Amino acid sequence: MSGGDNLSVRIVLHTRSFTLDVAFEVKPGVTVLFGPSGSGKSRTLGCIAGIVRPDKGRISLGSDVWFDETRASLPIQRRRVAYVFQSLALFPHMTAEDNVSYGIARTIPKAERRATAHDMLAKMRVGHLADRKPHTFSGGEAQRVALARAFAMKPKALLLDEPFSALDAGVKLELLAEVGDWLARERVPTILVTHHAEEASALGDHVVMLEKGRVVREAAIDDPTLSLPKIRAAAK
Repeated sequence: MSGGDNLSVRIVLHTRSFTLDVAFEVKPGVTVLFGPSGSGKSRTLGCIAGIVRPDKGRISLGSDVWFDETRASLPIQRRRVAYVFQSLALFPHMTAEDNVSYGIARTIPKAERRATAHDMLAKMRVGHLADRKPHTFSGGEAQRVALARAFAMKPKALLLDEPFSALDAGVKLELLAEVGDWLARERVPTILVTHHAEEASALGDHVVMLEKGRVVREAAIDDPTLSLPKIRAAAK
């Protein structure tokens, strides 16, 4: 898989509490989405993934239009978006191998899907869990399986919604390094929602800050006017 296309997001979505009205560009690499609870971060990801339909706007990856208010929305499965939630959403009745294989295109032969799943589990250092089910995993192991599933599907875009928040510091640092290596190699447009400055500094290239459904600031992660302590305070 090779990166290169930008993910363009322009969304208007009316909710009970506010109107989400955002527009920004996600280049290959990691865009960190910051903002207080209720600012629209997860709803933005839902619109991009195809789980939520905006009222207006346009979402596209390169020349591929995923949503346009004037025509039918592209179905979730055709967007090839990997979405990793804080809750992970692993299928409890499936083994780790089956969870990872599930996200791989059905057009690929079963034996090849299984081989890819084994390979990705091994790369995420949880190959020994291939035949086990999620209720036997530790928090860190479950996160590695969820990330293996996301990476194995060869996504065109990756959405990470606070995926590291439930992990202890040691496991988090290991995973940040491993995910950072994958992202640096694959260069797909990635959005990371996080409240933690260390996650932003470890993975991020660009920052988009939301407040009450609006973009209030954009900056490069190393912008000298945008210190990580200030980001941390703004995200709480």
